[in-house]
Amino acid sequence: MYRIDINCDLGEGIETDSLSNDAQIMPYISSCNIACGFHAGNPKTMRECVRLALVHNVAIGAHPAYNDRKNFGRVQLQIPLEKLQEELCQQISQLQDIAASEGGALHHVKPHGALYNAAATDFELASCIAESIVEVDPGLIFYGLANSKMEQAASQHKLAFAHEAFIDRAYQSNGQLLPRSQPNAVITDPKQVLPRALQMIIRGSVVSVDGLEISLNCDTICLHGDSPGAVEIANNLAIFLAGKQVEIRAVNT
Repeated sequence: MYRIDINCDLGEGIETDSLSNDAQIMPYISSCNIACGFHAGNPKTMRECVRLALVHNVAIGAHPAYNDRKNFGRVQLQIPLEKLQEELCQQISQLQDIAASEGGALHHVKPHGALYNAAATDFELASCIAESIVEVDPGLIFYGLANSKMEQAASQHKLAFAHEAFIDRAYQSNGQLLPRSQPNAVITDPKQVLPRALQMIIRGSVVSVDGLEISLNCDTICLHGDSPGAVEIANNLAIFLAGKQVEIRAVNT
């Protein structure tokens, strides 16, 4: 039997602070990445999301970002690494404290948006993230893009690393995600998402937009909670994988 962690970015309701999608998605995933207030969310949504995760036995992760709610954390900012590390520690620590106050514990850290994408190719930035995790809790798992600089940084800082693949994002032939500014960067059709997920789990690969099959390690696959049809995809994915005898379980649990 194969085993995979399904993670989802949650707690990202900005205008309404609504967690309706989160509540519907949570039963079908094994780990969640909770927005820590800098690109989305606030202490209220963080706490509510933690409570949902505990009810459904879902591993709790911090989803820190650039301090840029205006652009949802999807624009790379040029800020000193010392300041960035301070802000990352602040975000991770706040969610850690909230989780502890609810009787839970933080399991992992996954950077968000532009920070994630930049750290995939920038070792210095990836190291800043790794150092932030170590400063808060060296026992936390670093969730990052498979075959990226984040994996190297985690290894250098002796952090456990979860190789992540994206079932609802298109890949370039170099193994990086296709920028959201490009057509068809986000995949919302379940008929495409489900077989992609299975290929990642069984074959350890994904087909790029240029038709190239790229090898990748895959400990966890990501579904974006704010994508159109995310609830339907999460439901269908859980049923589909169960039928293929794939166990859904958080990394290192």
